[in-house]
Amino acid sequence: MYRTLLLAKIHNCTITTANLEYVGSISIDQTLLEAADILVHEQVQVVNLANGERLITYAIAAPAGSGAIELNGAAARLGMTGDRIIVMSYGQLTPEEIKTHVPKIVFVDEKNRILEVRG
Repeated sequence: MYRTLLLAKIHNCTITTANLEYVGSISIDQTLLEAADILVHEQVQVVNLANGERLITYAIAAPAGSGAIELNGAAARLGMTGDRIIVMSYGQLTPEEIKTHVPKIVFVDEKNRILEVRG
């Protein structure tokens, strides 16, 4: 039996843009994606700390070092510039994998610069 566990989290990042006209997804600074080991086009859950909204979308890369966290398309209606969010990815693990699994947690500052990486 597989179980669904947290693989990665970018904690307390700040939305830099909400772009309703974009075709969809969330753009995330490539540096943060790599630190969290979240792949481009990987499914992510986004939780908005400002308004409690939750959404599932997929990650796309914004330029490395840009600090960009952009809600695109319909997701842009669920948050606004300056809102703090958490971005999480999940995966299916076997009982054996679960024994040694440690999720990757990336903590960032108010400009979405990495403060600490755990896991």
